[in-house]
Amino acid sequence: MVDHAGHVYLPGELICNLKESEKTSKILVGPGLRQDEESIIVTKCGLLRFKEPNFYWIDSHLKRYVAVKGDPIIGIVAAKAGDVFRLDIGSSDLATLSYLAFEGATKRNRPDVKVGDIVYAKCMVANKDMEPELVCIDSNGRSGGLGVIGRDGGFMFQTSLNLIRKLLSSDCILLKTLGNGMHYECAIGMNGRVWVKAKSVSHTIALCNAISAAEYMSNEQIKAMCKKLTNALAGF
Repeated sequence: MVDHAGHVYLPGELICNLKESEKTSKILVGPGLRQDEESIIVTKCGLLRFKEPNFYWIDSHLKRYVAVKGDPIIGIVAAKAGDVFRLDIGSSDLATLSYLAFEGATKRNRPDVKVGDIVYAKCMVANKDMEPELVCIDSNGRSGGLGVIGRDGGFMFQTSLNLIRKLLSSDCILLKTLGNGMHYECAIGMNGRVWVKAKSVSHTIALCNAISAAEYMSNEQIKAMCKKLTNALAGF
């Protein structure tokens, strides 16, 4: 087994001798990699990342989102088509969301979803030959925070996919540090969209600016920025 993590790879390259799981003797590949029998083929340019015990993916700076199974996504309802809603998720194709993919939804009890609504969902089907398919329930049939958001306020804005991965990283302290100084709600989609809601418009704007500015900041710089922001909102 060779330590390939952190190396730069180009599309078409083959990666061999990756670390396998001790229990299953298998390798799990994520975005940017494709497994063809015994070979691992790179499909995106970027850095190879590794997570214990056997998960590999390519960390790349993309402008357009490509749907990946299991990703949390913020979509905008673009149309109703029969028994499904069609959502704009920022990719090349519109995603589909069945009206039965909501908590408590039945053929008689349909969810109240309108064109233009913001929906926080999870990607269940992601195939290069099919449209992405979304759901708003977990494996137990519960919403778990998924569903229509933003009807009672809040603001959604677009960021880079690189910033989204940073916000969801366990090493990033931005969201926790902001929460120490103010109360807010936040939903983050892997498709580069962030929805925030605070107690006032000024707090919401400050949150959006802080999140957008933190992409290339270190944790020490983030702490200093959050302290300055909290003092400014408090009137000091």
